[in-house]
Order: sequence, then structure tokens, then C-alpha cells
Amino acid sequence: MKSIKVLNLYSCLGGNRYKWDEVADIEVTAVEWDEDLAKLYKERFPNDTVVVGDAHQYLLDHYKEFDFIWTSPPCPTHSRARFWCSVSDKTVNKPAFPDLKLYEEILFLQHWFKGKYVVENVIPYYSPLIPGAKRGRHLYWSNFRLPNVVSNRKPIGWHKKMHDTEIEMWNKFHDYNFYKYQGKQRRDKIARNLVDYEAGKTIFEFAANAILKKPAQQIGLFA
Repeated sequence: MKSIKVLNLYSCLGGNRYKWDEVADIEVTAVEWDEDLAKLYKERFPNDTVVVGDAHQYLLDHYKEFDFIWTSPPCPTHSRARFWCSVSDKTVNKPAFPDLKLYEEILFLQHWFKGKYVVENVIPYYSPLIPGAKRGRHLYWSNFRLPNVVSNRKPIGWHKKMHDTEIEMWNKFHDYNFYKYQGKQRRDKIARNLVDYEAGKTIFEFAANAILKKPAQQIGLFA
């Protein structure tokens, strides 16, 4: 069986990647700027190549080396929650320009990348500049069709403050101990941003089928 070469950008703790080994034989390169997160990612997925660096630049320099690319550019400046907080209390979150690296990467992959790709982000507070596929609380841009439902798992509700009991809920939901992280970012922020592993597996399975040219799924699964 062909091994699929995967680039996992802004990899964090690999929520999206957690179940990929159940789908296909893979060689994964993960890129994460936070050294503490990168160390924990490597601990979690010891066979992956982990690069500590700028994922945006890495995409530009290395995209030709991969069959599948998953990228999850930073979402806070697009987030509805952050926008609503900024409107109601500018001392909490100051108004900020949307980070257009998101759209740079979508356009770049659309026009230059020959493999299969997924760009994942939150549903923004504005009308997306490039239409994406809404699945749950996320938007996905891809060059292969996604099923209507990517996960049947019920997400955890968001709260103004994350207490220890809620961190425990995230630990259970993501099957990971977030207390291992001792870096500078907030644990609740990391937990909230991590992709549901069932969604990650479902999407990768459809990508892998396209790459390996397996029979298409039933049309009823699609939007």
C-alpha cells in the first residue's frame, strides 16, 4: 500500500491527526511554532517529523513534497466570540485586523498544490471572503467533497471561564491530559482550538480515498 505523505500545519497537539493511523499508512510532518506544544506533539506521535517554526512559510517552501496538506491557521481574529467580546468590552479584546494568512493559504493551495488539501478555521463573524463548507462549528475549504456529518460527538459548550472541572471535560473529550502543557498559552484556549479527532479522521479518510483512488462514497453522504 502506498504511504501518504502528509503535512500537518499549525499542528498544536494533533487533535486532527489522532486517528489518522487507523485510515492509511502515513508519513507525517507537523509544524508548530510553540516549542512546548511541539515537544508534547512529538511525545504523542513519536513517528512523526516535528518542525518548530513558521507554518505559513513552511507551506510555501515545502508544499511540493506532500500528497495531503491539512492547515489550521490561527483563528482568533476571525472568531465570532472574540468579536462579540471586543464589541461589548474593548478592554478585554481590542479590535484587530483579520489575519489574512487564512485566505492566502486557501488561494495558494487552490492554484499551486497538486495533491489533496483541507484548510480548517472557525466560522467567522463576517461573510467568508471565499465560501467554505460548514461542518459543526467549523468551516473547511478543500478540493475534495466532504460528507454532511464529519463527527457525531457532542462538543463541549464554551464558558466565560474554564475551571478545573471543565479542563477535565476537555481531557476526556480529546483523550488527552492538558495539564501536561506548561507553556505560556492558556490550556483552555488550546483545548478549544483542538480539532475533534473524529472529524479529523472522517475528513482524512475521504482525502485518503481520493489519493489512493478508492471507490467514491455514496452520494447521499454529501451536501
